Amino acid sequence: MVGLLLDEHLSPKIAAGLRRLDLRVIIHSINEWNGGTFRGRPDAECLAEAAKQRLTLVTYDCRTIPRLLRAWRELGRSHAGVIYVQQKAIRSDDIGTLVRALARLIREHGELDWTDRQEFLH
Repeated sequence: MVGLLLDEHLSPKIAAGLRRLDLRVIIHSINEWNGGTFRGRPDAECLAEAAKQRLTLVTYDCRTIPRLLRAWRELGRSHAGVIYVQQKAIRSDDIGTLVRALARLIREHGELDWTDRQEFLH
């Protein structure tokens, strides 16, 4: 089952909403994950630790994360997956829609191997 790491621009309320649905998914907000030590740290450090813990990053960062992952791919480096959310599709303040979209994705694809997988949430 996929485990999720919400980047610091996503509300911890999203994690709480998914937990209430009892999807049996591990979910962390980067603001609290590992005691909050990764808050504000470079993307590469967060992704590297997320990969070690087999956590798929959920982010609105559709610019810098894809570039970083291309560079990692060229180096033969893996990650634990990324779920991109586009502001045009789901506003960052629309917690309910984001929770429902993530829940749907988990139900449909949560059992897959998320290694090096990239998905857009809609």
